[in-house]
Formats: sequence, structure tokens, C-alpha cells
Amino acid sequence: MTSRWDSSESLASRPLQAATAILESLVGPVAFDCVQLAVVRDGSAIVCSQFGQRPATVGDALLLCANTLCAVEPEDRCTVTLVRIDTDYLIGQVFWEHVGLLSDRLDARELAGKLYLEPVQLLRIGIEQLDRIAPWLDELVCLTGTGHSIKRFNRVQAMWFLIADVITPFVKVSPVRLSPSQRERLRPTMPRHRRFAPLRPEAMQVAELERNDLAHHWTVKELADRVHLSESWLSHVFADAYGKTPIAYLTMLRIEELARLLRETNLLVENAIEKVGWHSMGYAIRAFHAYVGMTPGTYRRTHNALA
Repeated sequence: MTSRWDSSESLASRPLQAATAILESLVGPVAFDCVQLAVVRDGSAIVCSQFGQRPATVGDALLLCANTLCAVEPEDRCTVTLVRIDTDYLIGQVFWEHVGLLSDRLDARELAGKLYLEPVQLLRIGIEQLDRIAPWLDELVCLTGTGHSIKRFNRVQAMWFLIADVITPFVKVSPVRLSPSQRERLRPTMPRHRRFAPLRPEAMQVAELERNDLAHHWTVKELADRVHLSESWLSHVFADAYGKTPIAYLTMLRIEELARLLRETNLLVENAIEKVGWHSMGYAIRAFHAYVGMTPGTYRRTHNALA
């Protein structure tokens, strides 16, 4: 299967897209708002990007960060398999790789910016490693080119993880000093840090109380009284169970319900905010922005535009 190197197929419905292209003339310079991995399968080319001009041949891989201009001029002909990866998808992988040290995906995005300072890298992976990943590249091309990649999403991910496992040791990263943070239990952002362990009945009861009455002005004291625990012990067992303090968890639930109301109803933003239990418009907007990455009004407009 062959495709154009500079084609602009949408990644909106899938986080990964792969295609094999035979280059016979100059391509670019062109940039994409996604991460790109180009693996040279046959022939050679001159790559021009922020590192200047460099030759690339069989066994080389070009790694491009989002929004990085690059031009490729084949020497006669050059066969390349190009994998495009959604940036947010990769940020999620960075988060889970360092899950014990980060609070949320916002922290993961900041860390990725510190780790990968070079916008473009030419990786000399060699013929042996190319032979290892070649079948996985071909299957990834087949899976993402058929239009059925959603149905085979787990297989698509499996192929990408196998390829990334081979490529990653060749990628240069900057030394970053990492230290654990306990902020995640106090922040209403996703994902939540928690152990895979049986839930205590008291924690389950508190979560159910909050879910069933989001608009109630819950306090830790009232919740603790309901389940006959001290406030400090309730906070401890609840955070162990759900990865958040009771109030941070309640905030998260309210934000999720507010997002649903913005998507599915015609309620004014201020009325939707009041319906989920907030009486401060400013606080609600700040909390929503911290969780979703945009204000409630922008979220509704974006959803309506996509719909």
C-alpha cells in the first residue's frame, strides 16, 4: 500500500495513522500538528529540517515533533513508512509511564516538553532493528488504512507499542529531575491515582451520596458523620479508594455533569453551573478549565461545531 507523504488525512477519529510511500521527487517543506515517525525501508534521501541537511538511508528513522517543518528529497527513489501519532495520545502514554510522579495530563504535557527538546531527530536504528519492526509497520499500515482501525484498536495499539519499544532507546531525551507529587489527591483532574484494592463500604457510601445529590453543599464533616468516621480517617480511606479526597471527587463529578448538560441541553451556562451545585460562577469556570482545558462556554461552542 502506498500513500502520499504530505497527505492530510484526518486523525480526528483515530490516534494513529500509518502509510507506506514511494518518494520519487522533493516533498515539502511541510509540517503537521502531530508527531511523525518516518522509517526508511528502501533507497535513500536527503532530509532537510531544523538540524540542517542530513542523509537518510535504509535502517534510519526520522522522528518529528508536532509543527516541525521538514523536506525530503529522494536520491532516485526512496520507500518510507510514515506513522503519524496524535500528540494528546502520546501525552497520555507519558503520563502513565511516569504515573507515580505526575498529577495529571497537564503535568505530563509539561514533562514531555522538557524531555523532548529536539524538534527533529534522525535515529540510526540499523538494519537488524528495521527487520524486527518491518512486519509490525506493515500490519499497522494495513490496520489504519482499511477504515476499520476502531474495531481493531487494541491490535493497532499493540503494533504501535511493539514499534515504540524498539525505537525509544534510540531517542535522545534531556535529563529531567523527577520527584513524586501528592497534589493529585487534592485536584479534580483526571485520571485518578488509586490502588487496585477492595473498596471500603464507607468510601463507597460517600461516593454514592455525592453522585446522588451533586447539588447538595457537602462538607467533609457531614459526609464523615453519615458513615460514622472521623473527618481525617474518611479523607484517608476515600483517597485510597478513589484517588481523590471527597471534595476533589465531588468537584470532578460536578464538572463531568456540567459537561454533559452543556452537550445535551440548552440550559444557559450559568443555570447549568447552578444545577450541579455551584453558586460561584468564577470558581466553576476555573475548576472546569482545570479539568477540561477550556471554559464551559468554549466547550459548548466546540461541541456544537463538531456536532
